[in-house]
Amino acid sequence: MSIWWSLHLRREAASVPLARRLLLGTMETAGVDPDVSYELSVALTEACANAVEHGGGVGGEAGGTGRAYRVTAYLDGETCRIEVADSGPGFPGAERASAPTAPSDDAEHGRGLRLIEELADHVQFGNRSGRGGAVVSFDKILKWKDEPSLLMA
Repeated sequence: MSIWWSLHLRREAASVPLARRLLLGTMETAGVDPDVSYELSVALTEACANAVEHGGGVGGEAGGTGRAYRVTAYLDGETCRIEVADSGPGFPGAERASAPTAPSDDAEHGRGLRLIEELADHVQFGNRSGRGGAVVSFDKILKWKDEPSLLMA
């Protein structure tokens, strides 16, 4: 089975549960194991929350792409790949395959990227070339329920 969708969302806290519910509904319909679906939904929630908090345009860009971010999900065969892209300042430095420096034990922020790394099988953190902004992409090998859901007509 192959399913993909893409959302262009406003950088508002209310957009995060919308993306999460769409992912969970897609996974349930496809017959993905609920534990795998949950792990991916938590990783997606963290990536979206980061885009909402940090993904604004440089200099508080008004009315432009800095007020939105994009979520794309691909279920293809045995793998789910998710990408969250924003228009913020991006990650410091060049493209990176792992999360930026780990937060201190008493830090109140900075654990979300590490959580994504723990929940997904492969993660890449990078910057959008040319347009600016951060991209977090991650994938996970899917497990299936014993009996997939059937769509009712």
